[in-house]
Amino acid sequence: MKQLVSGIYAPVFWTGFIGWALAQPDWLVLVFATAVVVSFAMEQWLPYEPQWNRSLGDRWRDSVHACVNEGLNVLGLLVLPGLTALLAFDGIWPRGWPLWEQLLLAIVLADAGITLMHYASHRIAPLWRLHAVHHSVQRLYGFNGLMKHPLHQMLEATAGLLPLILLGIPLEVAQLLALAIGIQLLLQHSNVDMRLGRLRWVFAWAPVHRFHHMKYGRAGDVNFGLFFNLWDWLLGTAFYREGYRMGPGDLGIGSRPDFPVAYGAQLRDPFVPVRVGKEPPLPDDLR
Repeated sequence: MKQLVSGIYAPVFWTGFIGWALAQPDWLVLVFATAVVVSFAMEQWLPYEPQWNRSLGDRWRDSVHACVNEGLNVLGLLVLPGLTALLAFDGIWPRGWPLWEQLLLAIVLADAGITLMHYASHRIAPLWRLHAVHHSVQRLYGFNGLMKHPLHQMLEATAGLLPLILLGIPLEVAQLLALAIGIQLLLQHSNVDMRLGRLRWVFAWAPVHRFHHMKYGRAGDVNFGLFFNLWDWLLGTAFYREGYRMGPGDLGIGSRPDFPVAYGAQLRDPFVPVRVGKEPPLPDDLR
């Protein structure tokens, strides 16, 4: 039974919850809340790494990160109609398309902008200092996708949403996009033992994204995509090692094992001097 669920979990979770949202777009809060409950329940029943289900004193902090960043998303949606009216070029967005086609277009365009900002955040020092908060995690589970410095969250959201605003994205489609991003983040950082097969070449779900969180310096500069791996193929940063099992000792920022854990300290960290140590050696199986 577990082997079967492992093979179908990711595509069923993704299409099921996004499909539910498309069918009942007025129920988005319920859809996302249900997705969170299912994600956490599955991590307990079918964990990839059982140790990642145990709190390291980070559960409250991650919950605060999630609430703050989801609050920023809601605020962005509240001001979206005004921004669209002010900035959009009239008539460009294909409002006559079916809703699912408009959402797919929004996902593809937002994915490109967010992925490029993510890539830049590993190349430009001030951006990395903000993004490092996300990479400091010592375990991977569903809420890690929302564990970000709020300034970096806003930069990524701007990179993904600004092109859509200029095109005149309708509020309904933007709300569905926000829901789809939340569903994707739950899958991307999930501690469910999911098997993707050939889908790993297309979707940036957990078995692919775990390699992005490696603590071995530049070795983790791979798999930047939010939704799809297409951009990583184009950037030359796609990576997957069949048979390598990521574990607790593989995660974090190797040069900063003492990265602050408390929420307030993480907000301050990008703006204070830090001492960077030596990177740990890359395991032979990852070379």
